[in-house]
Amino acid sequence: MNSEEKIRSAFENKDWQEIKVTDSWQIFKIMAEFVDGFEKLAKIGPCVTIYGSARTAETNRYYKLAEECGRLLTDRGYGVITGGGPGIMEAGNKGAYNNGGKSVGLNIELPFEQFHNKYIDHNKLLEFDYFFVRKVMFMKYSQGFVVLPGGFGTMDELFEALTLIQTGKIARFPIVLVGVAYWSGLVDWLTITMMAMEHNIHKEDLQLFRLVDTAEEAAEHIFRFYDKYVLKPNF
Repeated sequence: MNSEEKIRSAFENKDWQEIKVTDSWQIFKIMAEFVDGFEKLAKIGPCVTIYGSARTAETNRYYKLAEECGRLLTDRGYGVITGGGPGIMEAGNKGAYNNGGKSVGLNIELPFEQFHNKYIDHNKLLEFDYFFVRKVMFMKYSQGFVVLPGGFGTMDELFEALTLIQTGKIARFPIVLVGVAYWSGLVDWLTITMMAMEHNIHKEDLQLFRLVDTAEEAAEHIFRFYDKYVLKPNF
């Protein structure tokens, strides 16, 4: 089905009974994904999620940075969670897997790009149909986010985490943006336009994340945070 057919299908008239039956069955599918995710991830222990683009090539320096982040985190006993796909996600899993650490993949079926990588522990691969269920798993079971260059999906996860922490809906946890050249333009816009010019955020909100340029700095920020706080699920 092409994009135009999908739009037409979404606007087709459906009777109330058809809508009600479809919605009811969908609730059970959503519940099943939540139950499966909660049961499996609760047993894994403290983990850090590594985010970034599925399109990043193995030769890219950010791929190497993500791989090194995975290694450093597992050196200290953390597991690594990714979206389970290629690119930066593969690199994070690869660093953890090759270092003998826990390597978790929360995969989702997409019409392009997304297929699970080979560096996920065979008993730690979860498949999702619903983005919002998958996002809850990242938020609930991650003790930190390491965010490398990515696209819309990476931005979505980053800003949802910042919003939930800012509004007190989840406990604060460390968020690290890796790659000064990539992220500095966004940080400047947040500081100058969003905060100083339009007053849409407070100065304290800019302290909810750290901008770094190396894997060592990213991992160290996570470690320092938990020198002071107890590890636990975020909500």
